[in-house]
Amino acid sequence: MSSSESKHWLASYPEGVPHDVDPDPSATIVSVLESSVRAYGKKSAFYYLGKSISYDDLDFLSSAFGSFLQNTLRLQKGDRFAIMMPNVLQYPIALFGALRAGLTVVNVNPLYTPRELRHQLNDSGAKAALIIANRGHVLNEVLADTNIEHVITTKAGDLLPFPKGIIASLIVGRRQPVTPVENSTHFKDALREGQQSVLSDAGVNPDDIAFLQYTGGTTGDAKGAMLTHRNIVVNVEQISAWLETEEGTEIIITALPLYHIFALTSNCISFVSRGGLNVLIPDARNTDAFIKELMNHKFTIITGVNTLFNSLVQHPDIRKVDFSSQKMAIGGGMSVHRSVSDAWENITGKMILEAYGLTETSPAVTINCPGATEFSGSIGLPIPSTEVSVRDVEGNALENGLEGELWVRGPQVMLGYFERAEETAQAITPEGWFKTGDIATIDDQGFVRIVDRKKDMILVSGFNVYPNEVEEVLSECPGILEAACIGVEDERSGEAVKIFVVPQVEGEVTREAIEKHCRENLAAYKVPRHIEFRTELPKTNVGKILRRALREDFQAAE
Repeated sequence: MSSSESKHWLASYPEGVPHDVDPDPSATIVSVLESSVRAYGKKSAFYYLGKSISYDDLDFLSSAFGSFLQNTLRLQKGDRFAIMMPNVLQYPIALFGALRAGLTVVNVNPLYTPRELRHQLNDSGAKAALIIANRGHVLNEVLADTNIEHVITTKAGDLLPFPKGIIASLIVGRRQPVTPVENSTHFKDALREGQQSVLSDAGVNPDDIAFLQYTGGTTGDAKGAMLTHRNIVVNVEQISAWLETEEGTEIIITALPLYHIFALTSNCISFVSRGGLNVLIPDARNTDAFIKELMNHKFTIITGVNTLFNSLVQHPDIRKVDFSSQKMAIGGGMSVHRSVSDAWENITGKMILEAYGLTETSPAVTINCPGATEFSGSIGLPIPSTEVSVRDVEGNALENGLEGELWVRGPQVMLGYFERAEETAQAITPEGWFKTGDIATIDDQGFVRIVDRKKDMILVSGFNVYPNEVEEVLSECPGILEAACIGVEDERSGEAVKIFVVPQVEGEVTREAIEKHCRENLAAYKVPRHIEFRTELPKTNVGKILRRALREDFQAAE
């Protein structure tokens, strides 16, 4: 019997976890916020560089911002509103303000190039945008080519007291000059103006599109996944049912950018729903500042990607952080390496709990059991109200243990790709199954393992080589900080394995040592035939290594 028919993973559920969730059918992200304001009004909701805002503050400020969007800018329900911001206090205020005004939020990476920004603004049809001021020059370059009618600007430290505001602007702005955007409104002025009128009930309902959340664009132009209020609310319920969190007490470290679906749902909205405190880290790449901030909090939960955790465990000051309150560390976005989880557990006492999700699934699909005591290498079990199935190339369900494409079905699956009916039909079956493009297996206990992205698989003399496996082996090689693996053309074997290696110390690890380590841990056809040393690897905005960019670099050099 196929896994999708049996739902055999339910037998492995932790005690007390429901098989399904049943949120209020009328619930929206707006009602979730309003409920938390009533329950946790005086508690801190968000913290940033020494300043906290309470749930009452968030209610007042987001209402004022929503009023400005409604009454001053005259934006209508369903209009798209772009937010191009790092993790600063203005982000959640604008996020909830826009949603309360009935708008669809378009999250934009503030580090986008003009080409990427032009595409996303035009594809989404956004009418207004909030942008961090030091990226004004990028917006100026494309503004005339878009439908943007109104721009709101802010500096990183605008809501912080002097001199912290200046310091914050330098940290987040990386000393970039601020280029004014013509006819723009300052964020503080928008808040002041919004307070002069009343935010009207926009009549937000669960089927309204809350986000056009753009995919990473690793397979071409980024597409906007249409995520409804119901999609997000259900996923928040699914996450809450799975994780052992307490209402009104959790402190979560939010280092991944809020414009990314992982932090957006799993940190921001999930912990607002639970009355928790999000500690915003404006730039997780600044590991020195990141660790200093960690020292200031008795945090209970931290989320990240493998590269983020790796950068922390490699830092000499990480053992100065007090981890006594940490309940769990959750890794997603890319495969968590055993070596990184082991190092984290050695330092903090807790292994990294690997989870799996996609932009198109709001994002959570599977999570390992919170009580797990050993690193399994799996991405866990399907969370409540979620079905998974492994399919062959014809779409037939496979038996447990066989490799195939992972399909997902559940109430967190997107409506589709914005204005891309053909691509939506290719991605979602008439029965509601979303084709992830990931190669996976499901074992007899229901645990799912990602073998690799379908498009990343390397075929060496007819044998499948999965980059994740090679990279896992490389992560255990002494002297290697980071590594990535791609396939390159080879006259003899069709394709060959090429790796890109960032050493911990330049010259410390040799080509011969890497080859010896790989030969000892990999079948001969999986051993890299080409090794290239680099000082850094290209990554997405959340630190996921971009194999596509490495392939393009290699092809350009040929």
